[in-house]
Amino acid sequence: MSGPQNTPPKDNKDWEGFREIDRAIAENRRAEYRWKKAWADPWERRALLFTAFAVTAFIVYVVVYDGLI
Repeated sequence: MSGPQNTPPKDNKDWEGFREIDRAIAENRRAEYRWKKAWADPWERRALLFTAFAVTAFIVYVVVYDGLI
C-alpha cells in the first residue's frame, strides 16, 4: 500500500510524532498505534496488566463460585 499519495511530505518543519499519527490514520491502523503507545508507557502497561489480571480473576471466581468446574 505504498505510493505517492501515502508518502509523507519531505518538510524540515515536519514533526516525527505527528507524521506517525498521520500515517496511522491514512493506513487505518489507529488501534494498533494506540496499543503500541500504551504498551510503551510503563504506567499504562501496568494498568493494562492489572486490568487483564482483574478480569481473569473475576472470571475464575465466577466459574468456581457457580460450580461450573
